[in-house]
Amino acid sequence: MRISRADLALPVFVGALAGVIALGVGIPALGQSSPQSILPPGFGEPAPAPSPRATPRAAAPVSAVIRTPPSPLAPQLPDSNGAPPPEPLASAAPTPMPTGTPTPGVIANPVRYDMPSYARRWIGRVGPIDLAAGGLPATAFGTAPGRYVEALMRGLNLPIASRWLSIALRRALVSHVDTPPGINGADFAAERAWLLLRMGESVAGRAVVQSVDNQDYTPKLYEIAMQSALANGDPAELCPLAEGGYALGFERGWVLARAMCAGLAGLPGKAQPLIAAAGKNRVATGIDLLLAQKIAGSGARGRQAVTIEWDGVDRLTAWRYGLAMASATEIPTPLLDGASRNVMAWRAQSPLLAAHVRAPAAEIAAARGVFSSAALVDLYGAVAEEGDDSLPEAAIARDLQTAYSGGDIATRLAAIKSLWDAPKSASARYARLVLTAGAAARVPVRAQGADADRLVASMLAAGHDVTAQKWRGAVATSSDAWAMLALADPEARRYAYSAVSNYAGTGDATLKRKMFFAGLAGLGRISPGDIEQGAQALDVRIGQENAWTRALARAATANQPGTVVLLAAVGMQTPAWSGVSPEALYHIIAALRAVGLEGEARMIAAEAIARL
Repeated sequence: MRISRADLALPVFVGALAGVIALGVGIPALGQSSPQSILPPGFGEPAPAPSPRATPRAAAPVSAVIRTPPSPLAPQLPDSNGAPPPEPLASAAPTPMPTGTPTPGVIANPVRYDMPSYARRWIGRVGPIDLAAGGLPATAFGTAPGRYVEALMRGLNLPIASRWLSIALRRALVSHVDTPPGINGADFAAERAWLLLRMGESVAGRAVVQSVDNQDYTPKLYEIAMQSALANGDPAELCPLAEGGYALGFERGWVLARAMCAGLAGLPGKAQPLIAAAGKNRVATGIDLLLAQKIAGSGARGRQAVTIEWDGVDRLTAWRYGLAMASATEIPTPLLDGASRNVMAWRAQSPLLAAHVRAPAAEIAAARGVFSSAALVDLYGAVAEEGDDSLPEAAIARDLQTAYSGGDIATRLAAIKSLWDAPKSASARYARLVLTAGAAARVPVRAQGADADRLVASMLAAGHDVTAQKWRGAVATSSDAWAMLALADPEARRYAYSAVSNYAGTGDATLKRKMFFAGLAGLGRISPGDIEQGAQALDVRIGQENAWTRALARAATANQPGTVVLLAAVGMQTPAWSGVSPEALYHIIAALRAVGLEGEARMIAAEAIARL
C-alpha cells in the first residue's frame, strides 16, 4: 500500500460502459465523482502491485510520491452491430492492478504452507456462499471475459440508489462462482472483495478474501486482505499473510504488520526492534506509527503503554480507523463525520463497539442494504439491554418495543409513526421503514388510523411481500400502497394500461406514474399493446437502445445473473432514486426477471414507488 487516489489515473472502464456515458440515455449519474478517499499516501487503498522481487527493495520515504503506470485497458466487447464501442474513459476509483502473467524464474509467492491436497480449495471456483445457501449459480458470470467483469466492478461509482439492488449485488459478489475466463481466481476474489468493502460490506468482503487459500494469494489479493483487516478492525487477520506480503516487496503496511503480529504473538523481543527500525527508516511517522506500536504492545508480555493523541490529525484513514478500532482508541467525532459512508457501515458491523454507538451507523447501513431489518431490531434490543435510559438511542429502542408489543393498536401505530416522522433526511426516513417492517406486518388490515402507504412500504422494505398483499382490498386503487402491492405481487397478476393512467400517487405523480409503468412493463404484467400505448402516452422511451442496454440484454440472453446484476448497478450509480430514469428501471427489471431474479426485480420496482 503505497499511493493515494491522487496518484492513480486508471483507465479501467470497458467499452460498454464508455458507450453508455457517451450516449447518456437512461443512465443516471455516470459522471458523478467517486466517494472521497479516506486513505493517505502509504496506507490504505489498494495500489497496483509491483512485480515480485527476490530481494526487498529500499523503502521510499513517507513523503515521497511513488508513480505507477496506468493499468492496461480492459478488452472491449463488440457492439451488437459488430462495431467497437467508444474508447473507455479513465476512472478515478482506486483499484489494485491485475497480477498479470508470472515472470519466468521469479517466485510470485515465496511463502508456501503444508496443506494436504484434499483440504485445498479450487481457485477456479471461489466464494463463501454456494447455491444451496442462497448464492447465485456457479455459472453466474458465464463466458463473460474476466477482464470485462473486473472492469465493471472497478468502474462502479457508489452508492447505488436501490437498497434491494445493493442486496442483490452483495449476493452476486459473495457467491461460490466460477472464475471468468482470462483472469486469476484470486485476483477475481480481490476485485469482488474490494467492491464489497467500498459498499460498506466489511464482513462479506472478509469472507470473500478468506475463501482463497493463503498459498494461492496474488499481490492484488494481499493488498485487499490488508484493506479487509483494517475495515474489520482486526489486524490479527494479517498475521498468516505478513511474511508473504512483506516478501513481495518492502511495502510499508506489511513492514508494520510483521511488527504488530510479532507483538500479538507474545514476542516483544522481535516486535520492538521492528517498530524501532520502522520509525528510524521513516516507514511511518506520527499517529500511524504510534497506533502500530500500540497494537504490537497489546500482546502477551507487551508491557508497553502508548498514548494516542489526535491533535493535528486532519483526516481519518483506513489505517488509523482499523488500528484505532483494534486498540480500543476512541476516534474523534469530527474525523468520523468526515469519513465516507462505507466507513459508517463498517462501524455498524463492528462487535468492538457498544450497541448505542453502532445504532446510528446501522440505520445508514440499513438504508443501503448492508443491514437487514431483523439485524437492526436486534441491535436496538441490545441498546435497551445496556440500561442507559438517557441515551437518544434508548428512546428509539423504547418506541420500537412499543411498536411491536405496546398493547392496543392505537398505541402501537403512534409509536410506529413517531419512529417514521423523527428523521429529517429521505434516506434516514427509509431506514426507519426498514426498522419497523416487522411491527408494520403485525398491524391488522384496515386498522383505524393506519397509514397504509407507509405500512406497505415498510413491509416491502424487508421483503414481507406475502403479508403486505393482505392489504390489497383495503387500499385505494390510485394510492402508492396499491401500486407497490401490484408491483410486489408474487402471483404476477396482469393489468391494463388504465391501471397506470388511474394511478395518482403522492409527491411527483408524473414521475411515479412513469416508474409504475416501467415496473409493470419490465415484470411483464401488461400486454405489448398496452406497453406501446404507455410508452407513447408517458414519453418513456423503453425501446431506445444504447451500449448499456445492449450489454444488459446480451448478459440476460446468455443467462448470466452475476453480469446482469453488475450492469444493473451501473444503471443505478446515483445516491437518490430521483436520478434513476424510468427507462433504466424498465431494462433493469426486465433483465433481472429474465435471469431468474424476479423476486429482486419485484422488490426493486416497489422500492421505486416507496422512495420517490
